[in-house]
Amino acid sequence: MPNPVDVVEALLFASDAPLEAERIKEVLDLENVAAARELVAELRARYDETSRALSITEVGGGYRMVTRPDVAPWLVRLARARTRVRLSRASLEALAIVAYKQPVSRPEIDAIRGVNSEGVLESLMERRLVRIGGRKDAPGRPFLYETTREFLVAFGLRDTDDLPKVEGDLIIPELAAEAGAAESREHGEAPAEQSPRAGWADVTAGS
Repeated sequence: MPNPVDVVEALLFASDAPLEAERIKEVLDLENVAAARELVAELRARYDETSRALSITEVGGGYRMVTRPDVAPWLVRLARARTRVRLSRASLEALAIVAYKQPVSRPEIDAIRGVNSEGVLESLMERRLVRIGGRKDAPGRPFLYETTREFLVAFGLRDTDDLPKVEGDLIIPELAAEAGAAESREHGEAPAEQSPRAGWADVTAGS
């Protein structure tokens, strides 16, 4: 039988998605998941010791064979001749809102962006970066959107805790207005009238 570390290497090479330790355990018929992680650690150490162009990284809840950053310029040259479909600015905006506020409904996304997000959400779902995770307990019971495992893989994240930290909170205008009215009632103050777009200043200032 081949060395188990070599088998793990072959599995990672052949897999088109991150390979979980549990799956490695099942394929190699190992005693436990810890044993699978030890094999991955041995493979990772082997790669590091020999300074190969490849490395093993943990992403999306599993392990994946990737290229090292120092060979990126040559990969960029290779990719220049290929046609790549990139995310539009609108799609990136909606994706960022879902990533940081998930689970979040389309009306909330629309409120933050100031435009209808139906089209971009459909596009993100087609790319499997976003999915429907349930319904909000609110009038109309709108769908709640959340990011997918494919999103983690595409952006090289182990989980959503790896998202870049941002200063302040992402304010949803309607919710901000409701919070202000509630605070006024607590202090016995009459709520001031607001124009429908009064809340957008908060979003602009915090961006």
